[in-house]
Parts: sequence; C-alpha cells; structure tokens
Amino acid sequence: MITIKNITTDDPLYALMRELRNKILLRPLGIPDNSWEMYDDISWHFVAVENKKVVGCAVLVPAEEKPNKARLIQMAVDTAVQGKGIGKLLIYKIIAFAKNQDIKEITCHSRAYAVNFYKKLGFEVYGEPFEEVGIPHNHMKLKV
Repeated sequence: MITIKNITTDDPLYALMRELRNKILLRPLGIPDNSWEMYDDISWHFVAVENKKVVGCAVLVPAEEKPNKARLIQMAVDTAVQGKGIGKLLIYKIIAFAKNQDIKEITCHSRAYAVNFYKKLGFEVYGEPFEEVGIPHNHMKLKV
C-alpha cells in the first residue's frame, strides 16, 4: 500500500527522498548529487512510501514574492513503479495541502515528455517552451 506523507528535512525519510531525487532526476543528466536542494529548508516535502521505501517524491516551494503561490519542483517516481498512479497521488496530496495553506496557484517547469501527465491533473501550459538542464521544458500552472 502506498502512503503519501508530508515530511520535514528532519524526518528519516528525507534521506531516502534525496537519494530518489539523485537517482531519477540528477544522475541520468550528469548533475551532481544534491545540487537541487537550495530550497529544501524553506519548502514542503512530500513522499510516497511503500514498505518503508520512498518510491516517489515532490517538493513544493513557497513563492517569496507571492504568499498564495508555490512552485512544484523535483518530482520523481522510481522507475520500477512508474505508471502505477504514484505521481497522481502525490499531486492530489499537494493540491489538498495547497488548499489548506491558501495557495491559489502552483507552477512548475515540466520536462516536455511529462506535459500530458500534468495536463491530465489540471495543469495548463503557458509561455514558450524552453531548455533547462539540457532538456526541453514547458512552463505549467494549476489554479488551486
């Protein structure tokens, strides 16, 4: 059974989350481990846990300039369980959390191949496509 949890950086699951982010998002691109943690201390962290193992994760960063806006970053699902709805469960938990925090909009930089995943969950593309970390991306947003 998959459980979605909101954790802090003090939680023992945080180390497992970091490893998943490195394995799925950074290492395949040759990006150094832990190099996308610059917002971790001010962010909300979400993990999908199955049998005490982190199989999915995402980070929600509050927008400093707009208290009712946040940015979704570092969303990853272990390749062994991709396509089983874990990403969707993470997004549902994040949306519910955002509503409780009075966040009105969530934005993200979606890798081009993930755009349809986000669209199915209510996100929409805005602006022009761009390249980030050597990969085509799109700006996306969701009104909460």
